[in-house]
Amino acid sequence: MKELKPRILVLGVGGAGGNAINGMIDSGMEGVEFVAVNTDAQDLISNKASGKIQLGANLTKGLGAGAKHEIGQAAAEESLNDIVDYIKGSNMVFITAGMGGGTGTGASHVIARAAKELNILTVGVVTLPFSFEGPKKMRIALQGIEELKKHLDTNIIVPNQNLFKIINEKTTLKNSFGLSNDVLKSGVQSVTDLMVKPSLVNLDFADVETIMKGMGKAMMGTGEAEGEKRAEEATNAALLNPLIDEYSLRGAKGLLVNITGGTDLTLFEVDEAVNKIRAEVDPEAELIFGAIEDENLTGKIRVSIVATSLDGQEPETKPVVSMIHRLHNRNTGYGNNLTSTLATNQATLNATE
Repeated sequence: MKELKPRILVLGVGGAGGNAINGMIDSGMEGVEFVAVNTDAQDLISNKASGKIQLGANLTKGLGAGAKHEIGQAAAEESLNDIVDYIKGSNMVFITAGMGGGTGTGASHVIARAAKELNILTVGVVTLPFSFEGPKKMRIALQGIEELKKHLDTNIIVPNQNLFKIINEKTTLKNSFGLSNDVLKSGVQSVTDLMVKPSLVNLDFADVETIMKGMGKAMMGTGEAEGEKRAEEATNAALLNPLIDEYSLRGAKGLLVNITGGTDLTLFEVDEAVNKIRAEVDPEAELIFGAIEDENLTGKIRVSIVATSLDGQEPETKPVVSMIHRLHNRNTGYGNNLTSTLATNQATLNATE
């Protein structure tokens, strides 16, 4: 009998979105189709995605949107038939983009609207600009997100400003954006792995749809640890991800939990991780978890959480757990090129500063 797997698309919209999917491709992410979507023809040529959609060829002549979101929107509307032809028949679409520029801000909501009209589960994983990029760009980004959210089932927003919580004055610009891309990658892969990888505790597309369809604002976190208390430490890290604005899980209506470990992953550790997460949420919340065995993680545990339906909450003020990252040369998975060592910061910071 032929195994049926969902068709999952990851669309990188604009320059930042294209860079994000390049990172996902380099990491060896499996089971999804990558599609670069841009008004800039040169950027599309250099992108590593197998699928490519050029927006607004007549309008922009392949030269980009010039940081004008109105041009990005008009270009996407010009190419709407191409977008629909590509995404129709898929089960799930992730839209990843950097908000505040031209193509990502202007085109993403047009694509999301098309996906929703085709009854495709649609998830946005997008970034907000740094504060130093100015109030105008931030205002455009926030307006773009408000428009995008109208057409998404679930949205995960990563403020780039939060990178300052985990970097120091010697962190290069390239590595800083790499960390931001890793968060976008984790947001996608923590969900898709549960559907496309062989699992000890299997989830299917219907399970994911239960947690993510029509759920609005979401947060996600990933933690990895080793040693005697690895299950507890990995779960704590996932619950306190400093790159995502921190919202209480108490109001979440849906949680998707991915627990990945090596051949030494124990039932006790899965029980410990899931119960620790359950203790943070409403007893009536829908919590679905999957467990994956990955021989590359022998001696370690990775816990990923996506909590949905957080609309109406304000970010909490809580102690920040700083994640000190070391980049590795291995690129076999999203956890392999980013190792997190946890150090609790005694200062209390507001998650949105």
